[in-house]
Amino acid sequence: MRIEILDLAGGRRVLSGGIAGRKLLNALIAATPAAVEPMAVFLDFEGIEVATSSFLREAVIGFRDYARVTLANVYPVAANLAAPVLEELEFFLRARNDVFWICDLDANELTTKARLLGDLDPAQRATFDAVRSLGIVTAPELAIRFSDQSIGPTAWNNRLSGLAGKGVLVERKVGKTKSFSSLLEVG
Repeated sequence: MRIEILDLAGGRRVLSGGIAGRKLLNALIAATPAAVEPMAVFLDFEGIEVATSSFLREAVIGFRDYARVTLANVYPVAANLAAPVLEELEFFLRARNDVFWICDLDANELTTKARLLGDLDPAQRATFDAVRSLGIVTAPELAIRFSDQSIGPTAWNNRLSGLAGKGVLVERKVGKTKSFSSLLEVG
């Protein structure tokens, strides 16, 4: 699903301030249906020239945090970011030790240049890389696969759940077990 930020922002190409960000957050929430299956929601910034950190905090990160708590199967991704918007978002994420999916998105919703913007700590990075290389995994599978690291299933589950909470990994329940996979292919 694609949501065009320029349209929601009333055609404004410069987005600034926390109040304006909260207004856009409300519009994003209203525009996003609940999903039965995991779904990427592309926040398309095409045409947006500048967005301040305070705006991005309230609108983009606020929407991600709302979705992860309230819309369990919705995974926001920022798309088509102009260089100044990318720079502001990256600065904000690094200051918070946070990450967010970004990509380029074409008219057919095909993604290219997908990557995580921001920083993962070494344990989170190793976990993310393991999921990327293995595909769909569970915490017990990672504990067995990486038994030489002496990390038990509970610790793997905490790492996986933390990444899912940031919207980095997709979490699915399979009976009593949760499986995790990467939201996008890194390109």
